[in-house]
Amino acid sequence: MSAPLFLVEALPAPGAFRLDGPEGRHAADVQRLRAGEHLLLADGRGGISPATVTAAEKGALHLDVGEPRREPRPSPALTVVQGLAKGDRGERAVQAMTEVGVDAIVPWSASRSVVQWRGDRGDKAHAKWAATAREAAKQARRAWVPELAATSSTKQVAVRIGAAAAAFVLHEEATTGLSTAALPAEGEFVLVVGPEGGVSGDELAAFEAAGAVPVRLGREVLRTSTAGVAALSALSVRLGRW
Repeated sequence: MSAPLFLVEALPAPGAFRLDGPEGRHAADVQRLRAGEHLLLADGRGGISPATVTAAEKGALHLDVGEPRREPRPSPALTVVQGLAKGDRGERAVQAMTEVGVDAIVPWSASRSVVQWRGDRGDKAHAKWAATAREAAKQARRAWVPELAATSSTKQVAVRIGAAAAAFVLHEEATTGLSTAALPAEGEFVLVVGPEGGVSGDELAAFEAAGAVPVRLGREVLRTSTAGVAALSALSVRLGRW
């Protein structure tokens, strides 16, 4: 079994280190790691260090930290614009997409989104997505925690599409398959996933005008919570990331 990963603000220097706080409590009290066991420390920005537990106490571990290494930021970068969804569907999408390797997630206030993030409620929902991505990155042993962008309007999404190396909109009426769409060698790939009601005609037109290509995955129509992870999987195979 691979060593568990814990996130820290900054990687410590090699040598003795005390892991405390929420991560230390989880490691010592929940996972119950003990002397001699191995783990990884990561800063969420590409830095990662191996470590060995030398002693355990309530809420903390004493570690012997090894030399750090840095993993380069993945390229091409995979960004998913995820339409806001009701219930926990958005969080399920964030969790699964993080586990399969998404590099950035953009919450999108689509016209057909049942929920809209406003005020304190929106701030709490955004924070929940961020926490979900963080925990999923740890589960997947990722050196990079995905960027969670600010909640964006259709106009803001179109601007991001215009700056991308390639952009695709998942749409059930598209005639081009994602498996055959042209892919550049580098840059940011933007993938738009609509909410439960799908992408409206006006939104599709705005995204196409910005340079996006409508694509489909197959005959089936997937839920908003699964479409992004399926598309990322297909792209990861084509790009050699898997």
